[in-house]
Amino acid sequence: MTAVFAFPTTIVFGPGSVAELRERLSAQGIKKLLIVTDPGFRATRAFEIALSACPASHEIFSDVQGNPTEANALAATKTFRDANCDAVIGIGGGSALDVAKIVRLCAKFPQWKLREAIPSDVGDLAPFIAIPTTAGTGSEVGRSSVITVDGSKRVIFHPSLLAKLVILDPQLTVDLPAKITAATGADALTHCIESFTSPEFHPFCDGIALEGIRLIADALPRAVKTPGDLDARGKMLVAATMGGIAFQKDLGAAHSLAHPLSAICGLHHGLANALVLPTVMRFNVRRRPELYYRVGLAMGKLDAISGVDALFHEIGITRGLRAAGVRDDQLDALADAAFADSCHKTNPVTATRDDLLKLYREAM
Repeated sequence: MTAVFAFPTTIVFGPGSVAELRERLSAQGIKKLLIVTDPGFRATRAFEIALSACPASHEIFSDVQGNPTEANALAATKTFRDANCDAVIGIGGGSALDVAKIVRLCAKFPQWKLREAIPSDVGDLAPFIAIPTTAGTGSEVGRSSVITVDGSKRVIFHPSLLAKLVILDPQLTVDLPAKITAATGADALTHCIESFTSPEFHPFCDGIALEGIRLIADALPRAVKTPGDLDARGKMLVAATMGGIAFQKDLGAAHSLAHPLSAICGLHHGLANALVLPTVMRFNVRRRPELYYRVGLAMGKLDAISGVDALFHEIGITRGLRAAGVRDDQLDALADAAFADSCHKTNPVTATRDDLLKLYREAM
């Protein structure tokens, strides 16, 4: 068996590290920057701090939705072209980063449609710099962009989408609301747990995932309850990035259930993961009783599933899809979309379309 392992991203971490941005961009010869963010984050003090570290020559695109769409990506690409930008920086959550990534591909191939296969001759793209301000998606170190196309989430993957530089500055996350801190943290935890338990062979990712789980179990409750705790905020940023690195190994059924919950029902992706993860874990452990033993050890718990339940309760996530607005008459369409999603194919236990429907019902 042959396996390939790659961890090429340059990551700068530490409180105040965003101040290094202008110098690092200058060293890359970047002349004009497109800054991609969302309208909520653009109105924050953290955005002003990040903006003050950017070069004077820049354009801002801030019309990114919570679950970014093809229209968002194409509008950002038009701004990039019209302003003659030569690099893109994503500042914000995973949605802003995903749009920032894909802009470079759309700009290089103006005739390409997001629903189509990626061009075979991608080559080098304009530089992409990622500054995550939520600790969840791990998009800053991912080789893919998740965009809603024709009502379904499409994962667009190519190594050229990888960021040239990542800056993890916990000072930019201290004003994040508790609910978003909780939901994005649940997303990071789901990445780590599902990647660790995926049957694919990647021992590097296994070690990273376990340490990510340990950091999240320690830091997430503190980050939710004490927003200004820079130690907790920093550990969550690092853990989310570790989750993003780990899931290059692959994910599982929780993500297949979560993706349609965002695309069809509009749920925040991290919250969707949190609402289905314990249900999927129970499904898996029925056939693989030993599966989560080391996950529990990393969390400092004897039982991983009860540990995840307790953690989500502690950070204020209320169980039940119905309470989040999901209707029973949506479940069949959700199950169809979940089965079409590729993540469940690397679940540690095989899941049929009927299994996924039953999991939705259990999670209601």
